[in-house]
Amino acid sequence: MRRCRLHVLGASGSGTTTLARALANHWSVPHADADDYFWVPTDPPYVEKRPEGDRLSLMRSVFVPREAWVLSGSMIGWGDAVVDECDAIVFLALDPEERIRRLQAREVHRRADRPFDADAWEVFLEWARGYDDPVFDGRSLVAHERWLGERRQPVLRLDSAARPEELLHAVLDWVPDP
Repeated sequence: MRRCRLHVLGASGSGTTTLARALANHWSVPHADADDYFWVPTDPPYVEKRPEGDRLSLMRSVFVPREAWVLSGSMIGWGDAVVDECDAIVFLALDPEERIRRLQAREVHRRADRPFDADAWEVFLEWARGYDDPVFDGRSLVAHERWLGERRQPVLRLDSAARPEELLHAVLDWVPDP
């Protein structure tokens, strides 16, 4: 079994965390999600950004030195030093309507036991919809494509409409030698 340092990214709702966790479990290696380092743990979550230097320092102390790991999430603009240590990158794409449907279903599940902030949800949804807008100034398909074009690592592109098991096996069959 070939294990490596793998970065899985794509739009919010495309399944990056799900695939990354499945790979990490299969390989018995740590999984890290960029949001866990980008945001300070708060209640409600995702309201206070961690300073960039602290994010990178925390990542370097928690998982980067290990032989193998799987990292999910986008780190464009702040995490290139960590991504440079990856052996390979998986990029997940998904039809925008399906992505938004998945995000809505995830939110229903998340808010089952907590107060719902409709205003924050609408701001998030608007941000998530911007991903496919070529002029959107934020995490977007255009920004991801530009960033991927600058990477030295091999990139596997997958349509995450496939079943999670199919995605897992596609990555396992592809993982390049170091």
